[in-house]
Amino acid sequence: MSADAIRPIEVLLVEDDEADVRLTRECLEAGEVLNRLTVLGDGAKVVRYLRGDHAGAPRPDLVLLDLNLPGRHGREVLADIKGDPELRRIPLVVLTASKAEVTGVGRAAGDVDGSTRSPTRTIPA
Repeated sequence: MSADAIRPIEVLLVEDDEADVRLTRECLEAGEVLNRLTVLGDGAKVVRYLRGDHAGAPRPDLVLLDLNLPGRHGREVLADIKGDPELRRIPLVVLTASKAEVTGVGRAAGDVDGSTRSPTRTIPA
């Protein structure tokens, strides 16, 4: 298969913190998987976007969801996505800075495809 025929993985990052967006973008760029990142910073827009209110943008192959969002909390967004028969098919990984929240989400939502702490980086002094 030629490189031209390889379709990038469509990743939807739901994150309002610009530093976390930048770090996630860097991590995805450093990986060896071709991807295209779309970022939404407001939880209220996510479900509308996924249901097609996105001006022809492709449906994501993966959603990375921060739990602490303006507009709608990430737990509400998660419930909406996993409660929709069509949207629940999209793999979803929850991102949060809280180790306790990662554990809680993983236990509480058996249909979450993954959960992890948000990416962090130590900045040299």
